[in-house]
Amino acid sequence: MTILRRQFFKLMGATALTLTGGAAFAQGMPAPFDNPGEVKIALVRYLSTGDFFQAYLSGVEAQAKALGVDLRVLDSRQDAALQADMVDQAIALGVDGIIIQHGLTESMKEVAQRAVDAGIKVVAFDVNVENDAIPQIEQSDYQLGKLALEQAIEDNGDSFKAGYVYVPGIAPLDRRDVAWKEVKEAHPGIEEVAQFGTLDNPIANSVANQARSVLQANPNITVMFAPYDEFAKGVKIAVDEAGLSQDIKIYSADISTADISAMREPDSAWAATVATNPAVVGEVSVRTLAMMLAGEDPGAQVIVPPTLITQAMLNDGDIKNMEELGAKIPAFAHADVATPDWMPLPDR
Repeated sequence: MTILRRQFFKLMGATALTLTGGAAFAQGMPAPFDNPGEVKIALVRYLSTGDFFQAYLSGVEAQAKALGVDLRVLDSRQDAALQADMVDQAIALGVDGIIIQHGLTESMKEVAQRAVDAGIKVVAFDVNVENDAIPQIEQSDYQLGKLALEQAIEDNGDSFKAGYVYVPGIAPLDRRDVAWKEVKEAHPGIEEVAQFGTLDNPIANSVANQARSVLQANPNITVMFAPYDEFAKGVKIAVDEAGLSQDIKIYSADISTADISAMREPDSAWAATVATNPAVVGEVSVRTLAMMLAGEDPGAQVIVPPTLITQAMLNDGDIKNMEELGAKIPAFAHADVATPDWMPLPDR
């Protein structure tokens, strides 16, 4: 299998990482976790560019280490066909569980079912594989969008011209889009004058290129709803270049240390974001899969609650990075989700 795996990644131009846990183990660990190193799981990624996804991966790695499992990380780099092939490869490698991280329903649906048919436990984060046997792990994306938009209305009133950054077909963005449509319907004074968006790498720079044209064509925009931090970074680049940082406010989802720095710049247009800690979401993804491997039912949906983070909160608390954000807003540092008594948590 090792030779086969090496050939696969050489041919596909992808990367893989193996991590075997070595942490101290909780007493009374249920099978199969009573034999450290025997459990093998795979994380199969669609999106990996940006701080959010690096933090998510760090959470997956930390929780896998705490459980003492052998973790394989397969990164398709936004290639849907390759991601499907990687799930098949994980099946062939004989893993016990698979985390599917983002992706497209049409490319993941059938291969996820093949994994289930092979007796492998599967969880999905931010991708709808339309399978009742596969729990969906979410950041409560609807709430992410709704809380950000409520802050936009609080700051700007319920009548303004807005630009909207959106790429359909990505489950978390589609769920955030539901909130946007509801808010527009409830507040007819909010007018969407431009919609744009791309996931082409590097995402922030690609969105910035689009935003430049949008701002030139629509000088009446005062609010940008960019419900993904890479989108917000791109919009901010264009707003700054146009000298409009005091005329436009940006509302987003997700957060990182780089985002905090950008939000705290003097006269920054980035007014607020709504986020879960991506590292915590990664931990929850592994814990959910571990519960299934131990014969427990985590439920059809495993939701990590989000937190509203405004520019004023960051400045008032002199918060400069993710560590300080977690320390000063404890709800951001840990989610009491998928935490059975036997489950060891990462060192903090």
